[in-house]
Amino acid sequence: MTKTIISTDQAPGAIGTYNQAVLAGDTLYISGQIPLDPATGDVVQGDFRARAARVFANLAAIATAAGFSLDDAVKVTIFLTDLGEFAAVNEVMAEHFREPYPARAAVQVAALPKGVDVEADAILVRG
Repeated sequence: MTKTIISTDQAPGAIGTYNQAVLAGDTLYISGQIPLDPATGDVVQGDFRARAARVFANLAAIATAAGFSLDDAVKVTIFLTDLGEFAAVNEVMAEHFREPYPARAAVQVAALPKGVDVEADAILVRG
């Protein structure tokens, strides 16, 4: 199986020893995205919804760079530092994904990179 590294300047660059995404066969594995503005590398300011929207926009940009869309998502994992934001992340996700929605997990964690409060990764399958 061939692995193809996916990279785009329309999403933040990796801040560690990983790639934005890896395409293996017809499956795209997108690394965790936090609410970083790809133009500046800074954490998006504003309320939780603005940060969550940036996370999903980053996922979408990487998907597009690989020739996919978020409609191809089969699994999304969302990491929250406060599960009290569960309803808000559902609303924001519904703005970026269409039914039928992918499988999903939402996990509360103690901390995330750069002190952010939301991160998400995704697995997409072509076709």
